[in-house]
Amino acid sequence: MFSVLKYYKNLEKHILQFIVAEFFLQLINAAFMAIMLIYMEKVGYEDHESASFVSFRFLGVLLFAFPLGLIIKGRKLKPIFYLSSILTPAAAFVILEAIDHQIDWLLYISLFLWGISFTGIQISALPYILRNAKPETHTEAITLSYSTWSVAGIISGGLIFGLKNLNPDLFDEKLILQIISGISFLCAVTVFSIKQKEIVPEITKSRFNLGEFDWPIIIKALVPTLIIAVGAGLTIPFIGLFFYKIHGLDSDQFAILSAFATAIVFGVVLFVPIIKERLGYKKAIPLTQLIAISALTILALTEIIDVWFAVYLAMAMYLIRQPLMNMAGPMTSDLVMKYVGEKNQEMMSALTAAVWSGSWFISSIIFQILRQVGLQYVYVFLITAGLYLFGVFMYYLLILDYEKKKK
Repeated sequence: MFSVLKYYKNLEKHILQFIVAEFFLQLINAAFMAIMLIYMEKVGYEDHESASFVSFRFLGVLLFAFPLGLIIKGRKLKPIFYLSSILTPAAAFVILEAIDHQIDWLLYISLFLWGISFTGIQISALPYILRNAKPETHTEAITLSYSTWSVAGIISGGLIFGLKNLNPDLFDEKLILQIISGISFLCAVTVFSIKQKEIVPEITKSRFNLGEFDWPIIIKALVPTLIIAVGAGLTIPFIGLFFYKIHGLDSDQFAILSAFATAIVFGVVLFVPIIKERLGYKKAIPLTQLIAISALTILALTEIIDVWFAVYLAMAMYLIRQPLMNMAGPMTSDLVMKYVGEKNQEMMSALTAAVWSGSWFISSIIFQILRQVGLQYVYVFLITAGLYLFGVFMYYLLILDYEKKKK
């Protein structure tokens, strides 16, 4: 662990402050991803109805990401951080009230606006780090930024489990999510405390001149992300519902399982710079992903395996899948940003967010349809495994092309 920490000791203070701000915003994301759908199920929404609402969060990002990628080129990013840090927790409070009172139109609107506000800091994170961190610390900064999701998952999962077991009558899902949303306002405090002057690259052409981007390179780099994102959208937002409906895990039980999984993710992701250094992209990315896909396949099959330990097997596979699947995130982000080159990075960051959210929007609708026609979770998750497998193969081809260009 000490040998790992030396990779992070040279990170600048303002980069660390930004990463802490990301963490506070990710608290909402992690908590809502873990138990919001379970809360909706208890209030009276069917899982296919919940999928319809959730899709609007991703629709907001899809519509906003591409224009934002053009707007931020050659501009300061801090104003976007200020807005995101205030609007995201505020929208979260509205979402909870809309669910509680089953005001469908307000839930659609608030989830849509939540998606837009959250994506402001999400899209700007990579360009901010690449502009303002030293080149030799880029991988470490990106890795730590990526790990904020894991740390937020650990803290929020622990809070959910602790509060619900402290007093289950008082601390229901709504109150717990309200408490976490309130804590997330600390993101604004942290963002406003960053005093370091922001480095803004000069823009030589119109930021709306789409012809200046290397579109063949950008599209080629986006293809693997698109395939994996479609698969992920069929599984990740609904994994809590799978454990709740198939294996009977309540919100606090799934939250602590998720917290434990993300603790492993955080510990493993810290080793990404060492793994990348020793194995290289060509071995590290496919190897971790293939093991994760195998774990997801076994997890899916626990729905139809009639054995007493099915729930424990599902939990074990979840704990294996999470860290291994997430390990590739910082490496693929680093690879893709280097592959597309400096002038395409802001656009690539925006399009990556758009692809993820657009794919999850489409996947949420597909999930809604598949569940409405009665398709079991096992087959939905196996579709994800197949898409992951194809996506990993496409990443492998991208790595080969990157290494060829580098030579």
